[in-house]
Order: sequence, then structure tokens, then C-alpha cells
Amino acid sequence: MNRDTVDSPRANGGGAGKLRVVVIGGSIAGLSCAHALLKTGVCRVMVIERARAISGSGTGAGVGIDAASCEAMEDWGLRDELFLNSKPLDFEENHAVDTKRKVRVTLARDEEYRHWALHWGELHRILRDSLPPGIVHFNHEAISFEDTEDGKTMIVKVVEGDSNRSVKEVWGDLVVAADGAMSRSRQFYVPEDNRRYSGYCAWRGVFDYSSNPKIAEAVRKVYPDIGHCLYFDISHGTHAVLYELPGRKLNWLWYVNQPEPSLKGNSVTIHPDEETKDEMHEEADRTWLPEFAELIKATPQPFINAIYDRNPLKKLVFKRVVLVGEAAHPTTPHGLRSTNMSIMDAHILGKAIGKWGPNNVDSALAEYQKTRLNVTSQQVLFSRHLGMLKQGLLFEPKGSFPWATADDGMVEGLLQRNMSYFQWRC
Repeated sequence: MNRDTVDSPRANGGGAGKLRVVVIGGSIAGLSCAHALLKTGVCRVMVIERARAISGSGTGAGVGIDAASCEAMEDWGLRDELFLNSKPLDFEENHAVDTKRKVRVTLARDEEYRHWALHWGELHRILRDSLPPGIVHFNHEAISFEDTEDGKTMIVKVVEGDSNRSVKEVWGDLVVAADGAMSRSRQFYVPEDNRRYSGYCAWRGVFDYSSNPKIAEAVRKVYPDIGHCLYFDISHGTHAVLYELPGRKLNWLWYVNQPEPSLKGNSVTIHPDEETKDEMHEEADRTWLPEFAELIKATPQPFINAIYDRNPLKKLVFKRVVLVGEAAHPTTPHGLRSTNMSIMDAHILGKAIGKWGPNNVDSALAEYQKTRLNVTSQQVLFSRHLGMLKQGLLFEPKGSFPWATADDGMVEGLLQRNMSYFQWRC
């Protein structure tokens, strides 16, 4: 069996005495951790990602970065590039849609939303391309890990590629599990933990309006602050999201209550056939204002995303293994928390390691867990509540939302700013 370590030049280069860190997962959470840990000056980092590559703005859809995450990225020297490749979301606005009369009524608006919108793939590129060479190892899969007798060294078994499945050992002082919502690492430590289906799916799409500017013109008449605002439209048993991305693109989501769909493997997405899309277009005409319905119908390749989360954990640290991002706290998307929690997990972990140093890893991990566990638990549960509220699942009959008679307190509850530790308060 080959033995490879994060001490090797291809991983990070010299620096005896530094903390050897193996990050499992090369998505937003894993790359953020690499930045945060390298920033400390006391870590050597290797990121292991089983995908062959994750590249380009064609991957995923839109994300919103909040003020706290912007500060973290500024700390890593990435704030200018983030702003250059994103659009401001200065406001959040929620509306009720009367399906029969095709009119919208404004329910609640946040004038100080302070987020930035960009494509998921663009954020990944910014994080990936700004790391030193040799940090990220694509097409490598971590298949298991174990601690040594002293409990202070982790041995991660890794295979490279698809055909040659020879196993390597990667030795480190700390394993950061950033391997996503279906994390094998989490499953190892919490085997009875299962994901929770929310009761609804999201139709999702990104429309490039450079090919059809009339669609964008019509949308702007109904959504005049598009390009600066995160819009939510709420109708009977459903709600939709709309905001603009850089590159003349409109990002939309439409949540639909339905039984849990049949999914393949660990995937949570479905690419619909033409008949299913036709049915969706007809339902869009019945449900939404004509301008939004036309946007949905003009989007060439929408997909269906089944919405899951998990109940909060009681701990995030298991000896020398620490969970971050969706491996720690899979969440529904209604508070724009997934990406922001991943970035903040990394930022807080890096600060704790930098404070305590390579010889006090256990103290650093204890501080990370104390700082993040309550924050992320509350945000997961608030996002869950917000989705159920906007889908009408908290009311009888199920699917209704009594917006016509809602008082100021109820409509205020639609805004993300009511989330605990929202933005700068975390």
C-alpha cells in the first residue's frame, strides 16, 4: 500500500511543525476551509474531491452571499473579485399573488438586505483558482479514515481515478469533512441519521435573456427592482423566487407541494421529459402573473430539485474529525443559508486554529463547535419553518396562506432578517 501525506511537496510544500489537514470535499465548503486554514499560517492543507472537475458557470444555479460571508472572503483576499462577479441584492420583497385575478400585493420588504448574487459555479471558480497549486486533488475519493492509537493522527484511505483503484494512505493531524449533504463522514459517526423530505420540490432554471431581451423587459415592468432585489411571490400552496445574476441572467425557483419523488442514488435532481415540462408550463400560466409564467416557459433546461434537510446534530466534532458545511447541517434553501453557513464554518474554524495553534487542536475544535453549533442549528430550523410557512404547510387546509387577512406580525415573519444570528449578528 502506498503512503502519501500532506507533508509531500505536491500537497503544500515545506514547513515542519505545521498542522497537517486533510479536507474531504472540494465544493464551496471544502475550498473555503482551505482558504481559512492556509490563512492561519500554521496549516498544510490537502483537499480531496472525488469529481473529475467542478468548473464553469454552467454548474448549479444562483447563490446569495451575505455581509458576514463577504467579510470572510475579504479576510481571504477575495472580496474585490467577489464584487466584480456578482450583483447586489439590496432588498428582499415578498408578495402575495391572486391566481384568479392575476394581481400581486406587497406583503413585506427589507430595505437593508445586503446580499450579493452570483452563479454557484463562479463562486467555486473564485475560491478554486485563488488557491496555491497542488492543494486541490480532483478525481480522488476518500473511502475511509481511522485514527491512530494516540488519537492525534488520522489515516485517510484514498483511491484515484476510475480504473486504477489502488489505495493510498494520507496522514494528517485533522480531517475536515466537507463532503456535502450525503456525507459519508457524517454517516460514519451518526449512522441512524436520515435526511428529511420537506414535502415539496423546486422547479429551477436560469434564463439568459441576451437571446430574448423582450422577456427581461416584461419582467422588469412587474419586478422593477430586479438586479437589486430578491423577490418572493406566494400563491396558494406554492411560492417562487426571482433575482438577477451577472451576465444578463435571471435565476428563478418555483416550489411545489408533492409526494417525495423517486430519485436515483444520492441525487436530489430530476431532468424532466417534454410532457412533464408541458404540464409545468400549463400550471405556470394558471398560477403566476403572465410575465413570470413566460419566463418559466422560455427557460430551455429547467430541472426539478427535491428539497431535503436534516435535524440538527448535538455535536460537530468527533475526535480529530470536524464536520463543516452541508455535511454538518444540510438545510432547505429559504434563508439562503447553505453557502453562507459553509463560508462562516470555514472562517470560524480558521480563526480558532489560528488562535490556539497546531499544538492545541482539541481546544480549537471545541471553540469551533461552541461557536457554530447553536448558530447553525437555529438557522436550519428557521429555514425549515420559512419554507413551510410560504408553502402554506402551517395552515389548515394544508397549502393555504391567509395573506388577505394577515396582520403586520405575520407578514414580518416572511422576511429572512428574523432568522437568529442573521448576517453581521453571527
